[in-house]
Amino acid sequence: MRRITMAAVCLFALAACRQDDNAGLPPPITMSSEALGHYCQMVLTEHPGPKAQVHLVGVDNPIFFSQVRDGIAYQRMPEQSNQIAVIYVSDMGAAPSWQEPGVDNWIPASTALFVIESDAVGGMGAQELVPFSDIGAANAFAAEHGGRIVPLSEIADSDVLAPVETRPNSEEENDYLKRLQTLSHEGQG
Repeated sequence: MRRITMAAVCLFALAACRQDDNAGLPPPITMSSEALGHYCQMVLTEHPGPKAQVHLVGVDNPIFFSQVRDGIAYQRMPEQSNQIAVIYVSDMGAAPSWQEPGVDNWIPASTALFVIESDAVGGMGAQELVPFSDIGAANAFAAEHGGRIVPLSEIADSDVLAPVETRPNSEEENDYLKRLQTLSHEGQG
């Protein structure tokens, strides 16, 4: 009985410490239709897959990213000189779907489990780092989409900073080709 009580006290203390790790940090911001991706300046809610928000020390509003990969890349870029208070990522275990990653299911990137090297493509067409708060949800995703599960500390810089070939969906590609064709015809006339 004494061991059980001691174990419960230790678990409670660990949970309290973990909550204290986030004390004083800015809370995540609800992703609205006005949230724009930092790099692309496109409306985040119009793109599938998980998102990231980076809170900088001394700055009221976070920087949003269309892909988690881009948020982690921002953190690791050598020219990034602002102090980061916290990075939040979409918990895809709590997301309604890949198409609707949720607007309030944010978790700290520092505590998330990421499925990397899967077949998942994020909102901007690059291979995505897919975050989860629950190991069971991460395992289920990896079983279906491949990849491996790692904490933030095990994501290599090359996983986020190396150039990637994006894979546009056929609708985007068709739209691009139509616009290109229209411009070609206008230039001839």
